[in-house]
Amino acid sequence: MNKYELAVLFHPDLEIDLEKASKQIEKLVKDSDGKILETDNWGKRKLAYKIAGHEHAVYVFYSLELPPQGVKQLNDALNITGEVIRFLLTKPDLKAIAKAEAMKASRDKRLANQTEDDEPEDENDDEK
Repeated sequence: MNKYELAVLFHPDLEIDLEKASKQIEKLVKDSDGKILETDNWGKRKLAYKIAGHEHAVYVFYSLELPPQGVKQLNDALNITGEVIRFLLTKPDLKAIAKAEAMKASRDKRLANQTEDDEPEDENDDEK
């Protein structure tokens, strides 16, 4: 099984009853022999441009595990789903993610060392 990231823009009216739409996505993933690892709901946001006459959409991001043949099944099913305005299914670049995390850790360590070196000395020592 491979890891994938799925970004879904739902119809803006679904903000109230998003649970039904998310259950449908879960069912589509399960039918494709996959599983959802993580869900991140960003809520209703303004689109950069109108899509199908809508200025807003509900953004939901999923981390998935899917077999290769499940990608086509999921893609085909999402294309005909009425609640989904747009979607994007991508395979994350795990090497780039690991490199970015390593760079962040080294930056944090370097900044921690700089703050330790820049600690002000005790002001009472100068008066003696």
